[in-house]
Amino acid sequence: MNKSNETKTNLTMKGVVTGNPFSSVGVSQILLVIITLVVFGLLVKLGLWQLSRAAFKQEWQSTLLQRQQQQALTYEDMLALVESSKRQTASQPETALLTGYRLSIYAKPANNTVLLLDNQVYQGQVGYLAYQVFEITPDQPWILVELGFVPANKDRRILPELTALKVDYYTLLGRVYQKQTNPLSDQLYPEKLADIDAPLRFQNINIAALADMLAHPLISVVLQPENVPSYNLPQPWVPIPLSAHKHQGYALQWFTMAGVFLGLMSWIAFRQFRR
Repeated sequence: MNKSNETKTNLTMKGVVTGNPFSSVGVSQILLVIITLVVFGLLVKLGLWQLSRAAFKQEWQSTLLQRQQQQALTYEDMLALVESSKRQTASQPETALLTGYRLSIYAKPANNTVLLLDNQVYQGQVGYLAYQVFEITPDQPWILVELGFVPANKDRRILPELTALKVDYYTLLGRVYQKQTNPLSDQLYPEKLADIDAPLRFQNINIAALADMLAHPLISVVLQPENVPSYNLPQPWVPIPLSAHKHQGYALQWFTMAGVFLGLMSWIAFRQFRR
């Protein structure tokens, strides 16, 4: 009997496997298994991450509701809270934000300049969020107060005609918010038109840069008052850009993709191993 043929056979006369059971498995088939496991694991991990974000957003929503049901803070209390939040470290960036707290101030406009935050959308309409800086006392940080949403003109050279609140003391009561820093775009980019009375347009709420431009400290929260004098503009309130339900929907998509991918690769592997 030819020894080479005898070596290649994998079965004895009793039907027992005597050769290497993986000798018929090629490199391409091993790579197929590895790729399947890696991609499947990644898709499942993404789905689990979305579920964890959904759980956190539900807790964050409850926290916001609790804050809005609390008594309004004084400006001194808010200053102390801001300082305290700077020393906190949290695994979730949102937990360090002071969004949702109620604040009551007695203040006056620090100047006659209206600030316009660019590229805002409200009910499908593109426009600006209008702001004015207020002073509580000369020695304390100023605060940025939201006046409301105003639609934009099709011609970007034409800004909305908004009259700044006259310099007088007002009692403002509302809720505060903070924006998370966008590492891709967090610069102020102020634009002042030739008209000295025109509002100042800017691209991002960068409190530090705005304070430098105004040459006066600013508290790192924005007040959205319920009672804006002389104004009746809509005030969008979106403290949670992506809700828990959307995260759950994204998780379902990732798990579905993982299941479909595993089924497809299993069918391919079955055909490969049958050859």
